[in-house]
Amino acid sequence: MLKGLEEWLDGWIAKGWRTAGKKPVKNEDLWRELDELRKKHELSYHWVRGHNEHPENERCDRMAVAAREALVMGL
Repeated sequence: MLKGLEEWLDGWIAKGWRTAGKKPVKNEDLWRELDELRKKHELSYHWVRGHNEHPENERCDRMAVAAREALVMGL
């Protein structure tokens, strides 16, 4: 995600939402939303190692797992 925001997003836009390998960008709809949000907000980036007991990262992981499970269960 971090490289996508910092390094790749502008290139994808310039290439018509294609990767360097000329394939469609995966999750283009989500990247477009992030692009709009970064125009409205000042962003700073801080990489955090996953599953390393970082409280906010662990919370996000739990939320993502719960959302996936709800989707699978059809809720």
